[in-house]
Amino acid sequence: MRPRALHRRVTTRLAGVGTLCPFAGEHGAVATQSLVNIELGRKGVEYLADGLAVEDALEALLNADDGAENRQLHGVDADGSFVFSGEECKPWFGGHDGSDAVAGHYTVAGNLLTGEEVIEAVADAYEEHAPQRGAESQAGTEGARESVPPADGEPTDPDGDGAAPLPDRLVEALAAGHKAGGDKREELTVQSAALVVEDTEERAFGRAYTDLRVDATETPIADLRATYELAVEGHADAMAKYEAWRMKGERATGVRTRKHRNERSE
Repeated sequence: MRPRALHRRVTTRLAGVGTLCPFAGEHGAVATQSLVNIELGRKGVEYLADGLAVEDALEALLNADDGAENRQLHGVDADGSFVFSGEECKPWFGGHDGSDAVAGHYTVAGNLLTGEEVIEAVADAYEEHAPQRGAESQAGTEGARESVPPADGEPTDPDGDGAAPLPDRLVEALAAGHKAGGDKREELTVQSAALVVEDTEERAFGRAYTDLRVDATETPIADLRATYELAVEGHADAMAKYEAWRMKGERATGVRTRKHRNERSE
């Protein structure tokens, strides 16, 4: 079974994090952090596409990596998740495996953080706006924020499960971690953030707001949210114009067909 969507989101006090950390494909998503090795992300997604489980794929990569103790590597697929932090990562570092939570399979990891509360805040915010599974999960729906509607004709809550759109939930999770302290290197003012969602559902048009980056800014979360909301608005406008053109074309075709039939009958 393929998941409906796979995702990575990330922010740091360095420029261009979106080019280094998040990787997603049809069968899973992987993030490489701390002392970044982009080949771990690329090969991780390839291994998942070859049919390996996420735990087997990422453990195999770490076993072959001489710098594993300086890495953070985590990922998800349709059936599970995996989180690893090497002992030589810079404190505070750590991760969270949310596979048993109501939000399904997800992971959070970070290094050079102000403390564990950052990871906890990200996980809590993500779960708060996640799809609800059963009556025992309904308590979290009252706190769900009003979210930006998806741009391809879907309602804000497309599945009727109390969930905000996935990209929206990811931005909110990053914002919660940032508010809780985030990256402790306050002397580094240039920051970046990125959002990647791999949608496995078939669509007539790809959604233009699921692969976004803010590469250099002093306000990464606010800028990523603004970029996302503007991209949603632009995608909605484009789809509305396309639908109007399509309907106009169908009406014109109908008129020509009727005229042709009338001419033949005469």
